[in-house]
Amino acid sequence: MNFKRQQREEVSVNLTPLIDIVFLLLIFFMVSTTFTQESHLNIDLPEASAEPSQAPAKSIEIVVTATGEYQVNEQALINQQLDTLKRAVSKMLGDRETAPVVITADAKAPHGAVVKAMDAAGQLGLVNLSITTQQASDDR
Repeated sequence: MNFKRQQREEVSVNLTPLIDIVFLLLIFFMVSTTFTQESHLNIDLPEASAEPSQAPAKSIEIVVTATGEYQVNEQALINQQLDTLKRAVSKMLGDRETAPVVITADAKAPHGAVVKAMDAAGQLGLVNLSITTQQASDDR
């Protein structure tokens, strides 16, 4: 007797679903992982024997009111033009090349007025700018 042999099917494993699941797990762990950035640096600072300078440079204070008007070192300006602000700041600067600039703006002051004050200081070469804030109260 001559029996026909049955052909065996090739056994193969489909890897596509496995790869999909691995990629999904990878994406899940990438999204859910939080990365912390260390903010502590161990630095050995150099020592100096020099004494501190007599007095820090006198700062120039620009006050911006709620209506967008300017005061430079408590002197009100006649208008809100950039050139007027630059002249007032350069007058307060005097013969000094640089000085720290403190911008104090009302909470309701127009954003453009604060940017104009920063621009005036920047055009005069004053790069040490700071903006004053107020400590938030706890009764909110």
